Amino acid sequence: METTEKDILRGGQFLVKETKCEDVFTPEDFSEEQKMMKEAVMEFNDREIIAHRDRFEAKDYAFTEECMVKAGQLGFLGVAVPEAYGGLGMGFVSTVLTCDYISSGTGSFSTAFGAHTGIGTMPITLYGTEEQKQKYVPKLATGEWFGAYCLTEPGAGSDANSGKTTAELSADGKSYKINGQKMWISNAGFCKLFIVFARIENDKNITGFIVENDPSNGITMGEEEHKLGIRASSTRQVFFNDTVVPVENMLSERGNGFKIAMNALNVGRIKLAAACLDSQRRILTTAVQYANERKQFKTPIADFGAIKMKLAKMSADAYAGESATYRASKNIEDRIAIREASGNTHQEAELKGVEEYAIECSILKVAVSEDVQNCSDEGIQIFGGMGFSEETPMEAAWRDARIARIYEGTNEINRMLCVGMLVKKAMRGHVDLLGPAMKVQEELMGIPSFETPDYSELFAEEKAMVAKLKKVFLMVAGAAVQKYGQDLEEHQQLLIAAADILIEIYMAESAILRTEKNAKRFGEESQSVQIAMSKLYLYNAINIIEDKGKESIISFAEGDEQRMMLMGLKRFTKYQNYPDIVDLRNEIAEKVKAENKYCF
Repeated sequence: METTEKDILRGGQFLVKETKCEDVFTPEDFSEEQKMMKEAVMEFNDREIIAHRDRFEAKDYAFTEECMVKAGQLGFLGVAVPEAYGGLGMGFVSTVLTCDYISSGTGSFSTAFGAHTGIGTMPITLYGTEEQKQKYVPKLATGEWFGAYCLTEPGAGSDANSGKTTAELSADGKSYKINGQKMWISNAGFCKLFIVFARIENDKNITGFIVENDPSNGITMGEEEHKLGIRASSTRQVFFNDTVVPVENMLSERGNGFKIAMNALNVGRIKLAAACLDSQRRILTTAVQYANERKQFKTPIADFGAIKMKLAKMSADAYAGESATYRASKNIEDRIAIREASGNTHQEAELKGVEEYAIECSILKVAVSEDVQNCSDEGIQIFGGMGFSEETPMEAAWRDARIARIYEGTNEINRMLCVGMLVKKAMRGHVDLLGPAMKVQEELMGIPSFETPDYSELFAEEKAMVAKLKKVFLMVAGAAVQKYGQDLEEHQQLLIAAADILIEIYMAESAILRTEKNAKRFGEESQSVQIAMSKLYLYNAINIIEDKGKESIISFAEGDEQRMMLMGLKRFTKYQNYPDIVDLRNEIAEKVKAENKYCF
C-alpha cells in the first residue's frame, strides 16, 4: 500500500493527533533483507569487535582503523549511500538497524563508525555538488578513505555558530585559506578528509568546506586525547595554518554551514539513539546471566526482588527505546519517499525528511542515551564488587555510555531544542498546539465526568492515560507560551521540565503502540511480557510527568491559576485502576531470567 502524506503524521504531531497501532513500524516488521542485514552485522560485531574488546580498552587506535576497513569491505559503511556513489542505497530504517547492531561491541568502534558514516559522509551526500559527490563519496562509502567532522572549538561547543576559525578568499578568487583550531575531532588520527566549518569575513553564519587531510598543507594535530571512555576512538585537536582549499570545495553555499551542521546533527541524533540500543540488550543479557549464576544465601541473586526490580526496568527501557527509535525511523523513511515521489531529488528528500522529525530525533537522543547509562549503572550494581573490576565488561560499558549524553548536542541542549522546535512549528502552523491547548483550558474550567469508562479492551486505560498525559503537556506549555511568548527560551529550567514530559509521552506511547500492533497480529498471549513492559514503562513515565508537571506549574503560575492547574495535573495523572507494579516487574524479570537474555 502506498503511503500518502495524509497517512503519516508530521513531526511533533504525535502530541495532538492519535496514532493508530497499525500505522507504526516495529522491529517485528523487518523485511527479509533487513533480517539478513541484522544477522550479518551481528556476526561481524561478535567476530571482529567483541572478541577483541581488550584491544580497544588498551587504546589500540590502529585496531579501530583496521576494523573500520573491514566494515567498509563488507559494505556496512555505505548502507545509507546511494548506489550511484558506491553505496548500498538502502532505506533509512536499514541505516538505523545497521547502526543499532554494529555499535554494541565497544563505544570506541561505535564512535568511529558513527562519526564516519554520519557527520563525516552525510554532509557531502546531502549538500555536495555532483562533482564533490563523485569525487569523494565512493571512497568514503567503501572505507578507502575515512571522514571526520570539524565543528567544535575551544570557545565554541553548544554555541556551534560562534567558531573563530576563518576562511579567507585568495586574491585570484581560486581558493580559501583556512586558519583555526578544532577540538574533540573523532577519527582525526586516521581520516583522509575533514568537513570543516569556518567563517568568511564577518558573516553571521559559518560556511562548510571539504578539506583533504594533507599535513604538507598546514594541517597539524595534537596528541590523542586520554578519555574516560571510548578509549580507542581517535580524538585529537586539529590545527589549520594557512590551509589552502580550492573554492570548488565549499560545501553548499556561503553562510550555509550552520544549517549543514544542524541537519547533520539531526541525523546523528537518531543514529546515536540507535547506537545505544543493542548495548542495552547486551548489558542486560550479561547482567541476567551473572545474576542466574551468582549465589548468595544459597539462592541465585536473580531470584531476589531487589534484582528483579532492576532487570524489569532495564528491559522495559530497552523495549521502549527500540519501539520509539524504529517508529521514528520509518516515519522519516516514509517522508523521504513522499518527497521523492513528488519530484524532490534524493538529496532534498532526505534533508527535508529528517528535518521534519527533528523533534523526535532530539527526544530519542536524550531518552536512549540516558537509558543506556542507567542500564550500565545497574549492570555494575548487579555484578556488585565484580562490576567495578576491569575483568568484567560492565565498567567499560558504563564509561563508554557516558559520552552519549554529551555529543550530538548535550542532553540539556536537546531538551530545550525539542520544546523550542515544537513551539516554532506551532507558530508556523505545522502543528496545531493552540487549539488543543485551549480545549484543555476549557476542560479545566468545566466539571469533570464521573462516569466509569469501559476499560475492558487491551490497553484501553493505558491509551486513555497517554491522551491525558498529552493534556498535561498542552496545559503546561500552552500556559507558559501565553505567559512568556518569545521569551520562553530564556526560562531554561521550565523548558527542560516540559521536555521531560514530552519525552516520556513519546516513549511510553511508542511501547504501547508496538505491543498493541503485535498483540493484534500474533495474539495477546504471545505478548504478555511485552504488555507488562509497556505498562511498567507507562507507570514510571507518569511518575516523572507528575513531578515535572508540578515543578513547571509552580514555577510560573500562582493563586487560582496555580491551584486549578495542579488540580488538572492530578486529574490527568490518575489511573482508574492502578496496575500492580510488583507483579509486572516479577513477570518481566522471570521471563528474562528463564531465557537468560534480553529476549524481545
